[in-house]
Order: sequence, then C-alpha cells, then structure tokens
Amino acid sequence: MYQNFFWDLDGTLYDTYPQMVESFDQMLVHFKVPSERRRSYEIMRQDTLGNAFAIFAQENDLDVNAMEAIYYPIEKQYTHPAMFTGTKSALETVVARGGKNYLLTHRNQTALDFMKTDGLLNLFSDFVTADDSFPKKPDPTSLNHLIDTNLVPRSDAVMVGDRDMDVNAGHNAGIAGILFDPDDLINPQSNPEYRVHSMSEIEKLIK
Repeated sequence: MYQNFFWDLDGTLYDTYPQMVESFDQMLVHFKVPSERRRSYEIMRQDTLGNAFAIFAQENDLDVNAMEAIYYPIEKQYTHPAMFTGTKSALETVVARGGKNYLLTHRNQTALDFMKTDGLLNLFSDFVTADDSFPKKPDPTSLNHLIDTNLVPRSDAVMVGDRDMDVNAGHNAGIAGILFDPDDLINPQSNPEYRVHSMSEIEKLIK
C-alpha cells in the first residue's frame, strides 16, 4: 500500500498511443512504406517511440531526422488524448486519503495543458516535464529531485508507468514500481512490485 504516487503520463494517465500510431502510420505513408500499425504500436509500448523510428529507418533505408520532421507536425494536430477509465478517480482517492500525486513525464508543457483542461492539475503537488531538462527515465535524477524537494518518504512511494523504464526509474530511486499494462502486452524485465491492467486495481493499492 502506498501514499505517494509518481505518475507517467503517456500510456498511463492518458491513452496517447492511438494518436501516436496514427501519426506514425501517416508518416510511413509519406515515405511510401507499407502500414504496420500493430507492429509500430508494440514497439512503442514495449520500448520507445525513438526505437520505432530507428527500426523502421534501418529496415527501409530512411533518415530518422527526416521521419521525425514529418511525424511531429502530424502528431501535434491531435490536440487532446483521452484519459484511461478511472484516472481521475484514482488521483482523487490518493488526495482524499492524505496522499500526494506527482507527475514525471518525457512530454513537454502540453502534458500540463491536458491535465488542466481535464481538471487534473490541481490533484498534483509537483511535476517534472521535458522542459525541465533532466535525463530521461530510467535515470532516477528527475524522480530523486521530486522526492527530495517534496520530502517524500521512499518507504510509501511508488512510480506508476506503462513500460519497464518507469519501473526501473522507481527502483533506481529507491522506491517501488507499478507496471500499468492495460492490454497485457509487456513481458516485464523490471520486476515490478505490482502489474495491473486498470486504474481500479491501482486504487486498491492506495494507503
């Protein structure tokens, strides 16, 4: 049971993958590469978007920078992803029971824009985004910053995310990790304390 929750955003609080996969597919079409939606999704979920670029670039003799130049303007057109079912309820339960929520995301300021629009921002005590220029997860620097700045006891803190890198970031910072795997796609190598498929399961872990 945990009281302080450190949340990833993409694929955890928000289901951003449909927009990412659609943008990636349109980018492939631009370069006349056959659509592979399921495969690109699995690479993004099991690893990273960056690795998806690298794999498809190598297989199709493409330049990653050129691919990104097409992809990101397309993705930017999708302005607001959907929250996973139960996201707001889980965050509210943490606060109602005297705990605190923290955000740790590789996304930039747009993460806070999503949360403000959906009435989530006031449920968070602090956050780190890409604009803060910390090393990316699983490096624990950004997580340690949030923990130390807010005097969070590591014994009742947990990192929640949809990939091994999130759980590893938690472990590297000396806290527990919950792997959020709604479609049961990840073969975890990070030894998460818990592996869950829904926000309702996470609510059961709130102290």
